[in-house]
Amino acid sequence: MNVAIYGASQKRERYSKLVYDLLKEKGYNIFPIHPKLTEIEGTKVYRSLSEITEKIDTITMYVSEKRHDLIEDDLLNTDARRVVFNPGTENQSLQQKLEESGKLVVEGCSLVMLKTGQW
Repeated sequence: MNVAIYGASQKRERYSKLVYDLLKEKGYNIFPIHPKLTEIEGTKVYRSLSEITEKIDTITMYVSEKRHDLIEDDLLNTDARRVVFNPGTENQSLQQKLEESGKLVVEGCSLVMLKTGQW
């Protein structure tokens, strides 16, 4: 399964880094997205979903609502089937648009979902 981490970080205390580590441990193909990073522990970091040539199955969001206007088109134009809005990233307007475009939208914590078999 290919998973994009929108708002990826290399800082160990960030939840996006913790989910990166857990996804990697569980054998997922990880595609971190961050506009200023080039790599995390040897993994290429993309500036947007549109740069990724492989099909993404799930996007896990670690970008706050106040920055969603910058990435909305990128999210709406992807073929990913599921978008997970982690706590603090919820955005009802964007979530509705994603659902209308045929994507499954989930509000939940990716870390908890991965650790409890709900992923």
